[in-house]
Amino acid sequence: MIDADDTLWENNIYFEHAIANFISFLEHKELTPDEVRRVINRVEHENIKAHGYGIASFAKALVRTFEELSVEPITPALHETVHGFAKAIAERPIEFIDGVEETLKYLHERHKLLLVTKGNHEEQTAKVQRSNLARYFAAIEVVPEKDARTYLQLGEKYGLEHLRTWMVGNSPKSDINPALEAGFNAVFVPHANTWQLEHCGLASANPPQVLLTLQGFSELQEHF
Repeated sequence: MIDADDTLWENNIYFEHAIANFISFLEHKELTPDEVRRVINRVEHENIKAHGYGIASFAKALVRTFEELSVEPITPALHETVHGFAKAIAERPIEFIDGVEETLKYLHERHKLLLVTKGNHEEQTAKVQRSNLARYFAAIEVVPEKDARTYLQLGEKYGLEHLRTWMVGNSPKSDINPALEAGFNAVFVPHANTWQLEHCGLASANPPQVLLTLQGFSELQEHF
């Protein structure tokens, strides 16, 4: 099982760029950029519960943050500007992480690969199609959340043997910890710009489970 965003291709750097542009546009007179970012994180966290993941949800979070922090009401023009920060993300081309395609080709010839990504189904499916990587995977799973229950359901759906199955990803919170909790092995491939809301401590494997930490996706070829 392999994650997509920030494991196969860049994703969060575009959101970070949008947030930086939003903070600069807001130009708050009392809060520092870090303080504004903490407000954005809080609003995003609340917003996800109601609207899920994805660009539309992110745009709503920016609008809510603007309404909460701005001294002026949000006019239709301001609303369009704030939405524009999020809309620009969708226009970005797919930018692969180094070594991804050759590594997937190598793994595809030796193993059954499942792409497991969370988020808005339409957005994630569109990214997979644009990436042209679907041919390397036996199945594509877009799930609303990645937790231990999700991984157990995937294991049952595809008849996966726990100790012969690995989850590969960059997020301890969504990829590594819940997969370990579900009884699978895991491969942690850190990304320097993992989404702040995905930050958490890395769990330990419970033998005979195995947790590998690699420096790059292409290192998978040395282990599998």
